Amino acid sequence: MKKKTPKSKTKKIQRAQKKMGKAPGTITYLGQREGAKSVVNILDYNETTFEHHKPGNLDQIVAHREPPLVSWIDVVGLSDETFIEKVGKRFGLNPLVMEDTVNTQQRPKIDEYEHYIFGVFKMLYLDEDNQLVTEHVALVLMKNCVLVFQELEDDVFNGVRERIRTKSGRIRSRGADYLFFALIDAIVDHYFVVLEHLNEQIELLEDEVYENPTKQEANKIQELKKQVLKVRRWVSPVKELVSRLIETEHPLITKDTKLFLRDVQDHSTEINETIQIYREMTMSLMEMYMSNMSNKMNEVMKVLTIMASIFIPLTFIAGIYGMNFKYMPELEWHYGYYMVWAVMVALFVGMLIFFKKKGWL
Repeated sequence: MKKKTPKSKTKKIQRAQKKMGKAPGTITYLGQREGAKSVVNILDYNETTFEHHKPGNLDQIVAHREPPLVSWIDVVGLSDETFIEKVGKRFGLNPLVMEDTVNTQQRPKIDEYEHYIFGVFKMLYLDEDNQLVTEHVALVLMKNCVLVFQELEDDVFNGVRERIRTKSGRIRSRGADYLFFALIDAIVDHYFVVLEHLNEQIELLEDEVYENPTKQEANKIQELKKQVLKVRRWVSPVKELVSRLIETEHPLITKDTKLFLRDVQDHSTEINETIQIYREMTMSLMEMYMSNMSNKMNEVMKVLTIMASIFIPLTFIAGIYGMNFKYMPELEWHYGYYMVWAVMVALFVGMLIFFKKKGWL
């Protein structure tokens, strides 16, 4: 009989097959958030001006890459492959860049080109139900604008938008490279929120496993372990990528912005250390579960062994006097029945006292 493939695994296989046989640079969306048309939002600003636009065509979008304002061009929705391809061509982006833009399985990376810097990251945040959301996001830094491609309207950039609107902080007085840094910083800062959520789950499971380990707890541990490994996969490379931005000689990244990137680098180091600790903690949770289950089984076996030890001599006596031999003098005693009961009760009580003194009860 042919073994059935799990649905989740089938979807992964189908997504992988979509790229098979296609030429490098072919734009193929591999995510699960399909069907929606891409929507573009643009924020233009400088120290004195702020404008919000929803362009109606590509010409209006491309026009915002010109000075004097810094432009944040946010493209929401990656499954509209035709539109994404047109945007890439109009902005002069390499086809391989656009391929990675819609490839949600792409590992976080930074690529430097002559006129722009391309980065792929994973946004991690909690939704209204406190469930972990993983969203693919691609950033393109150009001379006067930052082009952002993301899967969902929900993201981690609301704080950056608010700072631009209210002119708080230094973002309005800086260039596009500072906006590029601010977006990366927002992504990294939300990793801390996710790590705090994971820590709460680990602590709750620790209490449950210690007090009453059951099969449900084992399943929860396995799911949490998968979640930690998933987060680790997307978070770990960020430290290396930020280091590359600090060390780069690309003219789009100014010396002042590199100073702020060092702060992101420190946060990335702390995040990597924390996620490694959580990984070890989830592994130790399973060890604790197995140890507690073994202790529970030992307690059960201990009780059964004590009960068996008590009833073995009683069974022996009952077996002796259950034999049908004719000449058994005790059978003729007037009080023989009561005497046997007395001996059996005495043995029972005596063994209980003995086990109690030994600390086995």
